[in-house]
Amino acid sequence: MTPRRFLRLLSWTPLAFTSAFASVAYAAAVLQSAKGDVRAGAGSVLPQPVEQNARLLSGTRVTTGAGAQAILRFDDGQHVILSQNTDFRIVDYRYSEGGSGNDRSVLDMLRGALRVMTGQIGQRNAAAFALRLPQGTINIRGTDFMVAIVNPAFMGVLDGAIGFNTDLGTVAFGTGIYGSVASKTALPVSIPVSALPAEVASAFGNLSAVTQTAAGGAATGATAAEAGAVPAKGGSGAALGAAAAAALLLGGGGGGGGGTTTNH
Repeated sequence: MTPRRFLRLLSWTPLAFTSAFASVAYAAAVLQSAKGDVRAGAGSVLPQPVEQNARLLSGTRVTTGAGAQAILRFDDGQHVILSQNTDFRIVDYRYSEGGSGNDRSVLDMLRGALRVMTGQIGQRNAAAFALRLPQGTINIRGTDFMVAIVNPAFMGVLDGAIGFNTDLGTVAFGTGIYGSVASKTALPVSIPVSALPAEVASAFGNLSAVTQTAAGGAATGATAAEAGAVPAKGGSGAALGAAAAAALLLGGGGGGGGGTTTNH
């Protein structure tokens, strides 16, 4: 090897190492649990069967087949539980334990049902989290919630609050509140749990039954027997006050509520 070639190799090697290290640092999640047909892939590559404990990078698409379920554990402690027949993508995930200010968790859901239990990113900065659906975008604040897409989309809040954003504005839903939204051009509305379609109630029941142990230390949901009918704390699942939900969504304390609307 000539001296000049050797010097070029030295100058290239640290850059290659840094790039490889950066890819590892920005890995997003671990497939903590997989039941049934769970597949993952990135870019134009069709999702392939994936094994438990696989590391998933930003850009990874995860799909579940009939009767399948997957639990994804993210580096900040966030958990995403995918129900059967779900199509999900990690769009852009970045997390630094020291809080670099560049943290973000941007996720896409195209079909199916899922549950999200937020972690450090959501606790530090609610604006850094976004779950994007065909019907709009969900933002959070220290939240445990479920979503199902059957056209329209349905959502239920187990703890905390969410804000569902469409082209017409933002509606806040607090603990124990369920809602639906038809499209980006409609406002979400709160509904009684009894109005959930049977397939949505079944999916929510299974998702809320995932325990603290199964989710690796995440918040515990309801029992499967409740079939998704998780009442508000201290209430029956009806709206408990719009102001409480808005305060929690914007960084306030605990409490439940729903139906707060902010027009764009």
